[in-house]
Amino acid sequence: MIKVLYFAQVAELTKTRQEDWPLDAPVSGAQWLESLIARYPELAPGKRLKLAINQEHAPLDALIRPGDEVAVFEPVTGG
Repeated sequence: MIKVLYFAQVAELTKTRQEDWPLDAPVSGAQWLESLIARYPELAPGKRLKLAINQEHAPLDALIRPGDEVAVFEPVTGG
């Protein structure tokens, strides 16, 4: 199981701020995002989404392991 946190527009589209997600074996961030998009197609394209694993920004090839906390958010631009 992993704890998933959603922020900003992602939370609005999923209609939740957090949920527990079953995960029995490690997967890459990219693989997990595919599952996320399958569950929430309105988040596509997944390549634009960013991940933080255990409160650290993570590339899409980073592994997500059972017990991790995963945050999903969109890139932020300043001005």
